[in-house]
Amino acid sequence: MKRIQFSATYPAEFKHPLHRKIMDGTPIQRAELLMWTPTADATTLLWCDGDREATAAVIDEIDSLVTSNLVQDIDGTYAFLQQSAYEFPTAVLETMADSAVIFLPPVVFLDTGSVTFEAVGEATALRRFYDELTALADVTIEQVDVFERKHASSPLTDRQRAALDAAISVGYYEVPRDGAITDVARVLDCSPSTAGELVRKAEAAAIRAYCDVD
Repeated sequence: MKRIQFSATYPAEFKHPLHRKIMDGTPIQRAELLMWTPTADATTLLWCDGDREATAAVIDEIDSLVTSNLVQDIDGTYAFLQQSAYEFPTAVLETMADSAVIFLPPVVFLDTGSVTFEAVGEATALRRFYDELTALADVTIEQVDVFERKHASSPLTDRQRAALDAAISVGYYEVPRDGAITDVARVLDCSPSTAGELVRKAEAAAIRAYCDVD
């Protein structure tokens, strides 16, 4: 079993309305689809790297929205949404539904226009899915790993470790917090969305490793 991280850039007609809004220059640079139901009347949990007002403005672009509940946290805002439909293009949904692979959360929408996500399956099924998706979008394979139920005890990449070191140096983990993701980005010389992704992946890997040990 393989685990692959994909990055896809869809043409304008295939972009989700929420993603189009993020790309229009709103304060939101990153939105993560954390959980979703496998039904037509979509129930989703979304996270945005902005305050409640900025998140609400992005969510308002979803025509199928029925109800929403927003909860602002330190780094962003969680949005529990009920929709009448997902509003993804039929061709994209059919490609995913027909694939013999499993998709892992989160699905990440970036203000750069790309969407990143992970899929798990047999190599032949993943290759078939990749070939079919490339007919709809510009697709890049970012990382390939062997899928394991448990992660290795030291799963951080050098870049993720550097992100945590930068976060510590700018006071990101101080109580109360002194630094922000933008400060981490400045140390790493990258965009805030990239710095946020590195920090979150490093945090997730470190926590998983700790729980496996203890």
